[in-house]
Amino acid sequence: MTDPVLDLSRIVKDFPGVRALNHASLRLNAGEIHGLVGENGAGKSTIIKVLAGVYTPEEGSLHIGGRPVDQISPASVHAAGVRFIHQELHLVSQFTVAESVFMGQELQGRFGLRTRLMRERAEAFLRDVLGVAIPGNKLVRDLGTAERKLVQIARALIDEQARIVVFDEPTAPLASEEVRTLMGAIARLKARGITILYVSHYLNEITDICDRVTVFRNGSDVAVFDDVHEGLGPAMISAMVGRSLNDIYPTRARRRGAEVLSLEAFSGKGFDAVDLRVHRGEILGVAGLIGSGREELVDTLYGLLRASGGRVRLHGRSVTLRSPADAISQGLALVPRDRRHDGLVLPMTLGENITLATLEADARMGLENRARANARSAQKIRELDIRPANPQAIVRFLSGGNQQKVVLARWLARQADVFILDEPTVGVDIGARSEIYGVVDRLAQAGAGVIVSSSDPGELIGLCDSIVVMMRGKVVARIDPAQSTIDQLIALTTGAVTTDPEHEAAI
Repeated sequence: MTDPVLDLSRIVKDFPGVRALNHASLRLNAGEIHGLVGENGAGKSTIIKVLAGVYTPEEGSLHIGGRPVDQISPASVHAAGVRFIHQELHLVSQFTVAESVFMGQELQGRFGLRTRLMRERAEAFLRDVLGVAIPGNKLVRDLGTAERKLVQIARALIDEQARIVVFDEPTAPLASEEVRTLMGAIARLKARGITILYVSHYLNEITDICDRVTVFRNGSDVAVFDDVHEGLGPAMISAMVGRSLNDIYPTRARRRGAEVLSLEAFSGKGFDAVDLRVHRGEILGVAGLIGSGREELVDTLYGLLRASGGRVRLHGRSVTLRSPADAISQGLALVPRDRRHDGLVLPMTLGENITLATLEADARMGLENRARANARSAQKIRELDIRPANPQAIVRFLSGGNQQKVVLARWLARQADVFILDEPTVGVDIGARSEIYGVVDRLAQAGAGVIVSSSDPGELIGLCDSIVVMMRGKVVARIDPAQSTIDQLIALTTGAVTTDPEHEAAI
């Protein structure tokens, strides 16, 4: 057996009061795509930062290409041919594609920058290596998210010295069709002999693209799968969480009650004549690709965008929702798809974020009753098992799953009638997903109506009582998840098959 091209062996990394890595190892073979999975807090990010030279380990060793790296630093790792593609794009929107690709490594001539040569080389690299045609003089601000990700990759690899490329949650900001473009680019890199370390929460991506997979749990490597295939998901999940998790979704034991929300010929920017009904105790899924009108429907229902026609009824009476304040006053709550920017005040504490929607209830004579607010936030922290269980913790430093629980806790504290959950588990590990699904189930069992708008077909099939499918701004199908499969839902959202919603039972 050949020596690994990258060997992180028995790495120990301590932080005050916490051992983040406990003799963890990670080995990559030359020319493979190697997956790294684990729950939030398992140590994935820490070992990548050790590899990048950001953290200095207390114990352990690093070998690249069979040679020891005695002083692990960003410069020494870069010199050894390791490149990093981080989740955040870190591009300047006013720069051109060529300027972005060569930022920090510009080509100089006798008379200054060789702008034409940089443009030609950037275009050639994107075309020949990554398989996309993007004009070098196009501004970054005019690119789609997937194109920006490819420009980010080109910037890291343009010097053609890369031997190992680390992709850290690369598809988190991408739509499903954009993911395919990125996967194609990664496959082309592998074909050129580059070794890939692929870190992702999305196990379907791991099984689709990876040759081998290492699982981290509690700061250690606990399993290596040498034969990766589509049916490996349950085994990886069990290794990640340390227990059997055959079904991460709650049993459908909910009882549907009276109608709480209905849309009649509801129209707005990006969608037209949408009809749907939500009952108490029901979880209604909304499926659709980017551009289907799904996101615009959610934003318009919550008053973020202005409706152009149709009617909204709550508890049987017509209401007008011109703003989020109107929606909140009518008993609607939104958990937004971008929790960090739209759902949380990151510099504030966990407790302060939870009580943002109940300030009036926690006030006396115009002043906040701090004891009441603290008691309310402490109760929700216990109910949702938010970690750390400290109301004074700054929410910026919580994991993605716990941040999402904070947003849910805020609206649980207000006791809304209808919860609109937009991509509720995006970027959340499998263990935290299961906990969030349990919270959503309890909301419905307590009598709330729940709408789940999601690009994850497995989530919709596993969690929801009924699903509407949108395409090009229209509802094109209504399905019963209990009688449907993930493949069937994907076929509907992509237009591979069609159904006539007028011939199906009304939801």
